Amino acid sequence: MFLCSSVLTCYLINMKNIILVVFLIMSNFFVFGQVKKVNNYKFIVVPDRFDFLKQKDEYKTSSLTKFLLKKNGFTVVLNSEQYPKDLTDNPCSGLKALVLDKSSVFKVKVVIELRDCSNRLLYTSEEGVSRLKEFKKGFQEAIRKAHASMNNIAYEPFLLETIRKDKKEIVIVDPVLVKEGKEIKLKSEIPAINNIEKAVLVVPINNIVLASSVLYAQPVENGFQLINSKPTVVFVILKTKVKGVFILKDKNGVLYKKEGVWIAEFYENGTFTEKKYQVKF
Repeated sequence: MFLCSSVLTCYLINMKNIILVVFLIMSNFFVFGQVKKVNNYKFIVVPDRFDFLKQKDEYKTSSLTKFLLKKNGFTVVLNSEQYPKDLTDNPCSGLKALVLDKSSVFKVKVVIELRDCSNRLLYTSEEGVSRLKEFKKGFQEAIRKAHASMNNIAYEPFLLETIRKDKKEIVIVDPVLVKEGKEIKLKSEIPAINNIEKAVLVVPINNIVLASSVLYAQPVENGFQLINSKPTVVFVILKTKVKGVFILKDKNGVLYKKEGVWIAEFYENGTFTEKKYQVKF
């Protein structure tokens, strides 16, 4: 009887572990699916008044949300501001950010949702919680904490690699769909593109920094830590007296800006290494 009970107990424990593993895998797929959908959008529109508030930008909730989401690499505007031309021409190229109030009697709680132009929910942050009693400080702290869970999302253009007869090139594909014959601008004017579904710019591979090389700066003591979209800390940089020049902590090297691109130079395993990045402070 004891042996049977032990076998049954082991079986139940194993089944519990299997269910837990499956749940974790499915959760990761869900989060990854959210991130992939959101990263395909360039713009985010933030209401100048959220539904749970009475006044525009009450407690600076809208302006704070806009400020925080810009750190993820998106172009963010309030719905009362003038939209970029691409967003005006194609409203579905942008997401709508909503802050939802989930507060209880003793805690301020919020979540941040991202919805598309059809009002479909694409992303939900973790719940941000504050125990501060003052409404302004409480809502701002809760929004900051909710946004802190969103460091796995960042706007990146689609990248397609093509091989030409004479040289290797990268095609940058902007997710904003361009209607037939529409003229686009990217640093310089590009002739009208006909019979194509997406606007593309072809440039030599040596002249661009890939989207995978975009880093995001987070303040730390005496400098910043630079993280990628995974997120993983790539460098810790320390301030110097020279503008645009940083020391790479724990590496024999420096980070400096040249012609709009941040260049990291350091020695790795005795070998000189140079890498180029876009850094968003």
